[in-house]
Amino acid sequence: MSILVFVESQQGKYKKAGIEAAWYACQLGSCTAVSINHTGDHTEMANVGVQSVVNLSAEHADSNAFASAIAQVAQELNASHVVISNSYAGKSIAPQVAQKLEASLATNVVSLPNENGEVTRGVFSGKAFAQLKLNGARKVIAITPNSFDVTESSAQAQVINSAVQVPTSTIKVIDTKTVSGKVPLTEAEIVVSGGRGLKGPENWGLIEELANTLGAATACSKPVSDMDWRPHGEHVGQTGITIKPNLYFAIGISGAIQHLAGVSSSKTIVVINKDPEAPFFKAADYGIVGDAFEVLPKLTEALKNI
Repeated sequence: MSILVFVESQQGKYKKAGIEAAWYACQLGSCTAVSINHTGDHTEMANVGVQSVVNLSAEHADSNAFASAIAQVAQELNASHVVISNSYAGKSIAPQVAQKLEASLATNVVSLPNENGEVTRGVFSGKAFAQLKLNGARKVIAITPNSFDVTESSAQAQVINSAVQVPTSTIKVIDTKTVSGKVPLTEAEIVVSGGRGLKGPENWGLIEELANTLGAATACSKPVSDMDWRPHGEHVGQTGITIKPNLYFAIGISGAIQHLAGVSSSKTIVVINKDPEAPFFKAADYGIVGDAFEVLPKLTEALKNI
């Protein structure tokens, strides 16, 4: 069966979540990748088993325009499955692709299909899992980032041409601002997050120094972003960004249910809090009861000496 995967690009390069989606798609069968505005080579696609790549271009496009183009490529290739990362963009694109193809849709997928064609998906903010079988002739699968260990193979990906055009966006882009030099939260394997226990924005150097030592992204709780101590783009939780890093540090965060909903899928959680009754300790894999202002400098120094 023919499999199509949409691989997101940023500044002309494949995003980590897109490469993970490509690997997943290749486990299902003969795989073609479609990308938009990718300007580099396709070695990363070949390394995960992609056999061919369709690269489209668009000056300014919204999720509806992307979905239209992806659906057209899927129809052109007669793809039985379309795989998309359940990223910020993917959450908007995947349902629209499914609607345009009249396909079954599974989101938040964290497993490959089993022998019965069922996939496992996270539900209730990652607190439980459900088995779902897609019965449609076409299937759209949106996988949760950081859920699979990508393995590489030695292969070559062929670039194929397509007559598909990305529709012109109905949204007028006035300005685009990007942050450089930082690990994007949704792509980070390690995240260092701070809460009200840091007492003020002037103390955030402790968080940033630990993050820099680990090559990690920085994040914060909702009260911190509400008080403008940190940018709202760093807010993780039920009403912020949902992340799934390999390692999550929660420093000075009590662990309210709304925060846990956005980080509970982290593979390993380390909590540092001076309150031994902080709810977050119940969800932690490792915990340190202590003052962050004393613990963090010692922890960072120890890590630097490794």
